Amino acid sequence: MSRPVLRTTLATAAAAALLLLAGCAGGSEPASSTGDADAGYVTAGKLTFATGETAYEPYVLNDDPASGEGFEAAVAYAVAEKLGFAKEDVVWVRTSFESAIAPGPKNFDVNIQQYTITDERKQAVDFSTPYYEASQSVVAVKGGKADGVTGLAGLKGLVLGAMTGSTSATTLEEAIAPTTPAQYYSSNEDAVAALKAGQIDAIVLDTPTAYVATVVPYIENSFVVGQLPAAGVPDQWGLVLAKDSPLTARVSEAVDALRADGTLAALEQKWLGVLTDGIPQLK
Repeated sequence: MSRPVLRTTLATAAAAALLLLAGCAGGSEPASSTGDADAGYVTAGKLTFATGETAYEPYVLNDDPASGEGFEAAVAYAVAEKLGFAKEDVVWVRTSFESAIAPGPKNFDVNIQQYTITDERKQAVDFSTPYYEASQSVVAVKGGKADGVTGLAGLKGLVLGAMTGSTSATTLEEAIAPTTPAQYYSSNEDAVAALKAGQIDAIVLDTPTAYVATVVPYIENSFVVGQLPAAGVPDQWGLVLAKDSPLTARVSEAVDALRADGTLAALEQKWLGVLTDGIPQLK
């Protein structure tokens, strides 16, 4: 994964709303519009995308995925176009993070909300090929116990937090191996609230979210301690579909085409252009 660079676009987009944390060639006609009863779409002639019950910057601006503004909103519409859907034929619904990857029927065709591809999750849902790969970083409050920490050893004895079941949580356990039990929360919002309340010393977030959290700032008086080394599974994000969905192969083909024609790289630079080069690597 190439390291993003700082872009004015992200700073402007981030300032537009304080909610946080949490042009490609068209494809063929959508199968649902051709009368194919086995197309697999939730609604005939429409492509139903899902995102979080609250969608955060820099992935979705102003909690409005239909605007196409923000990295994941833009990726969704780029995928839709590759599948042959016009923007007005894309429908948005909301799901919680956990319910979308639980076994069972889905109210969406595709779900996009920073899902790391894992073998465990593949038992319940399908994933497209990856559209992004993220690193993980530690965020803390200035003047707190993590202020001045320059390496992994300095984090081990601190009370750290992350969202349960996330790659952030896995990276926390495997890269840091804390000697003090970490605290896990049902959402990034809950973890942030705990940090603000002084109940934990630092939290682990994916690096784009960590950067925006401190720059907006969503977490007042905060800073990024540093990036963690990769641990456990690579944090490659995929689009989620129902298990054995007939759309999975087509969606993966669309993602692969967007990678090949440079669209994904361009969207990453536009929306996730954060100065990770200025964030130290913790060792």
